[in-house]
Amino acid sequence: MPGFTVAIVGRPNVGKSTLFNRLLEQRKAIVDDQSGVTRDRQYGIADWCGKTFNVIDTGGFVAHTSDIFEVEIAKQVQIAIDEADLILFICDTTTGITSQDEDMAILLRRSTKPVLLVVNKVDNQERALYATEFYALGFDKTFMVSSISGSGTGEVLDELVSYIVEDATPNDLDKDGNPMAKFAIIGQPNAGKSTLLNALVSQERTIVSNIAGTTRDTIHTHYKLFGKEFILIDTAGIRKKKNVHEDLEFYSVIRAIKAMDEADVCMLIIDAEVGVTAQDVSIFSLATGKGKGVVILVNKWDLVKKETNTARDYEKNLKEKLEPFTDVPVIFISATDKTRIFQGMEKALEVFENRQRRITTSVLNEIMLKEIERYPPPFSRGYAIKIKFLQQVPTAVPSFAFFANHPDAVKQPYKNFLENKLRSHFNFSGVPVRIFMRKK
Repeated sequence: MPGFTVAIVGRPNVGKSTLFNRLLEQRKAIVDDQSGVTRDRQYGIADWCGKTFNVIDTGGFVAHTSDIFEVEIAKQVQIAIDEADLILFICDTTTGITSQDEDMAILLRRSTKPVLLVVNKVDNQERALYATEFYALGFDKTFMVSSISGSGTGEVLDELVSYIVEDATPNDLDKDGNPMAKFAIIGQPNAGKSTLLNALVSQERTIVSNIAGTTRDTIHTHYKLFGKEFILIDTAGIRKKKNVHEDLEFYSVIRAIKAMDEADVCMLIIDAEVGVTAQDVSIFSLATGKGKGVVILVNKWDLVKKETNTARDYEKNLKEKLEPFTDVPVIFISATDKTRIFQGMEKALEVFENRQRRITTSVLNEIMLKEIERYPPPFSRGYAIKIKFLQQVPTAVPSFAFFANHPDAVKQPYKNFLENKLRSHFNFSGVPVRIFMRKK
């Protein structure tokens, strides 16, 4: 199913970022008593009752303002509302309903998306009584929570995931009736995503322009290559020039997130002239966090001035920025000249096969137990940690369970060692590998 996306909106300083951190169970967004701290959007993946969804933390919405930052934030809030499947509207019980809350409510009533009104900072009975005032905003679903303590957030999440409908029937099947591989073409605006798609299918499938942000809607292209069928997903379409402003980066990430959810492998396009940006790293981290395969295509390589080791040095620098996950194929292409673009597709097919790879338990134990014997886990509190058995877990992402006498004592550095050994013996290039320790 395409990913379910939730946008957290509201006026400044109501606790949006605190709730965002609570939903993700990590401190990712900066939280401060000063309003307007959140200007850059945060994106994350949350899980509740076995259902996964995307969360977008937006800046504080202020209507009728001349402040340049508040104007841009208002634009981005509108985009988040348009792109999300569900809206969490956050208010603050300590201040009561303000004119800014009413402005936000008016904006949300124009949307057809479901809205859950979340009254925050309700951490005692007196504040709970004050919070009843917010029923006057007219939203059917109203919840009283304390984002700092987590009180009431379970009820919000229960309601939220009830909107997520699992679609167990694949829409795209090959001639044998099996689900086709799906490759998402993602990356920064104007990196050459649509040019690559057009070059691959040898026709003007999407509109290409030097104006960043020409692309908008996701386009699915049924494609046959090397005797295999697959679906290419391009975050593409037509965007009016008048709407191409500073919100482009925000918009491209929302589209990339939605394309990732549907894909098996993400082909991350990087502009060779611009280099790897923080936004590229953010998109890469989201893709690997979702367990997707990744191939990096460095586009516009024909425009780069080259010396003897230019490609080698470029790849080394690129992977340093992507650490710790660096086992990723990097192909240098020119979508305009069609240089190495089919090599890029071959590599994407390889990564897809790597993601499907299943290792028999007997082979796993024969190889990995020898590695563990050579380099056993460090002692923990005087106890020797013994790993006697392992097996691959039947999940979409390659995952391995190691059974030990003290599983909680195995630290991350040793898990990294186990992952590196798995990669050295079995080809999982371009695919995240997950390690779990279980009680023997």
